[in-house]
Amino acid sequence: MNKQINILLVDDEEPIRDAMLLLLKAAGYRITACASGQEALQILANEQFDIVITDLFLPDITGIDILTKAKGLFPSLEVILITGHASAETAVRAMKEGAFDYITKPLNFEELRMILAKAVEKKRLLSENVYLKKQLRDKYEFSSIIGSSLAMQKVFARISKVIKTDSTILILGESGTGKDLIAKAIHSNGPRRDKPFIAVHCGAIPENLLESELFGHTKGAFTGAIRDKIGKFEAANHGTIFLDEIATLPMHLQIKLLRVLQEQEVERIGSNRQIKLDVRIISATNVDLDEEVKKGTFRDDLFYRLNVIPVTLPPLRERVEDILPLVRHFLAKYCNEMDRPVMNITKEVLMALEIYKWPGNVRELENVVERAVTLCDTDTLHSHDLSIPLFSSVKEKGMHASLEHMEKEHILKVLRETSGNQSKASQLLGIDRKTLYLKLKKYGVAEFPEK
Repeated sequence: MNKQINILLVDDEEPIRDAMLLLLKAAGYRITACASGQEALQILANEQFDIVITDLFLPDITGIDILTKAKGLFPSLEVILITGHASAETAVRAMKEGAFDYITKPLNFEELRMILAKAVEKKRLLSENVYLKKQLRDKYEFSSIIGSSLAMQKVFARISKVIKTDSTILILGESGTGKDLIAKAIHSNGPRRDKPFIAVHCGAIPENLLESELFGHTKGAFTGAIRDKIGKFEAANHGTIFLDEIATLPMHLQIKLLRVLQEQEVERIGSNRQIKLDVRIISATNVDLDEEVKKGTFRDDLFYRLNVIPVTLPPLRERVEDILPLVRHFLAKYCNEMDRPVMNITKEVLMALEIYKWPGNVRELENVVERAVTLCDTDTLHSHDLSIPLFSSVKEKGMHASLEHMEKEHILKVLRETSGNQSKASQLLGIDRKTLYLKLKKYGVAEFPEK
């Protein structure tokens, strides 16, 4: 990593400057040296550096002047000051203005080497953090979520209207439709993107631990509470908390959650101190909360608080146009992970995938593709490579699962999806209208049920 670090050295004492130049070059750093502050500022204006090492007292300007102007130009630049014993107090003050560290004369080159190593490590971690944040943002950009179908475009249109606000959102949809992915995308594209995103799967945490997980506790609040603990709401302060499977929340915690939403403050178990919060709430469920309210298992006032902006994710069977892009995405993902060329799929397999009802939705599709990539020995996926009941509906009718039968079923499904619009259906099927007409005639389809 040292060879990638560009250092500007500023010192008006030639012997010290030359000695440092030799030693730092020998350590593998790239060094540019100069003798005055003005020269240093000219160099900084024309070339980008990672670290500046400068004497505190120079003939024209001070090292603090270089520090403030350099940090103004490049906030991520690290500045190390060289000072005499008598000016160490001044160097400490300079650190408060953003200097990374200082070293006193006479110079101890081993000490300087250690300070440089820490500065390099800090820059590496910052660079890595920026990269990871970019990767996460890219991953959760809405453009990266596969969904060109009309049903998903409606979802994106609704979210785009509220993404820059702090409105409370309730995401509805069957298991496996990607509710957590949508929640992360809302957070990652909103004004709180640089603040915490805390996800809580309410149904996965034992009921006796859930209150402490959500709201925290104080030392001694109950047996086993050996220290203070902050809850998920406090951890999400200024960011977003995602409450998945909110319908599983027991009634006594529904009451406490309602109070948190109303007052925007939380009280740890065992404490009477209110902690103010600034948290965006996104919740999700795969059950009908209206029905749960009618049955008395979910509070109506909490439901109204959570259901400010409802977002309903369609099941995979209602977005058949997205199946092929999703399959291609998962094939590329798992073939890459397993270090093998991206596999092909047969037309028969694709039609089977589009006819299948997918009770487990996108999650089930991903699992099927991962399993097929793992077990398939060829470069093309066939129907026997997919562990789903591809022809179950056909078998129930006592019919042979021929390619022609599957094609007919597929065409009918797409026609139903498009409410009988043959132009749109032929576009989705990848054929022209004349071909679609001939196929309908071939299969004896004069009319079909509307959606």
